[in-house]
Amino acid sequence: MSSTEQQMAARTAARDEAVALRSRIRSGLFADQTAGAAPRCVQGNLVILPEFLADDFHRYCEANPKPCPLLAMSEPGDPALPSLAEDFDLRTDVPLYRVYRHGELERETTDVRDLWESDFVGFVLGCSYSFEAALLADGIPLRHIEMNMGVPMFISNIETVPSGPFAGPTVVSMRSMTLENARRAAAISASFERAHGEPVQIGDAPAIGVSDIMAPDFGEAVPVGDGEIPVFWACGVTPQMAIKQARPDICITHAPGFMVISDIAASELAAGRGPEISSAPQSK
Repeated sequence: MSSTEQQMAARTAARDEAVALRSRIRSGLFADQTAGAAPRCVQGNLVILPEFLADDFHRYCEANPKPCPLLAMSEPGDPALPSLAEDFDLRTDVPLYRVYRHGELERETTDVRDLWESDFVGFVLGCSYSFEAALLADGIPLRHIEMNMGVPMFISNIETVPSGPFAGPTVVSMRSMTLENARRAAAISASFERAHGEPVQIGDAPAIGVSDIMAPDFGEAVPVGDGEIPVFWACGVTPQMAIKQARPDICITHAPGFMVISDIAASELAAGRGPEISSAPQSK
């Protein structure tokens, strides 16, 4: 099979996988974390904001490409994201949403159609789940997938670059592995620049302000095996820290670990391909 045929086959397999899972999400049959649920697909973090904050948040993503690699942005009021998937709906197709009011978590829900406004702009940011299939294919075990758990996430001491009202610490995701596997994982993930790229720290949790790897701020506490070290990647939950500081009247995000599922094959990100991003909407 030629490389072109391989790419087409990967795209078809990813789309079939994504369409099937989104259908289950939309119908209420799937409301779980998505690690390992769509291994062929690019997954993403979600932020929905009023249009007047879109420029500042777009610049925040540009200033912090490691934790906030922008994959797609919607038109104001339009719940579709055609660059990610033909049938995607920002209001219904995420397994679990978080609704923030003035920076505080108000509730979690599986449907935000009742909250949708004509000026909402959706942003989808890259996610480290997108390179996990490549790690597994290289023989690197991932315990959170083996145990059907959400990846543990921690608020680090790595500060982001502010933009307008948005600022705050970087959130990191952690996977434990042997030093040899950590080096291989770093080399593999480095090619996934729009899914956080290489790790931000290997083996020294206190260096980035993580005091207890069995007490994550988000996700689940995944056991660390003998002879393993923690490996930390920047995480797309970072904007939720910035939202707490910006305190917008309303903001909608995904619940950590419950991701956007796109039609894009994860292998396309590794090859430097992916959706084109339009320019930021202009504030009124």
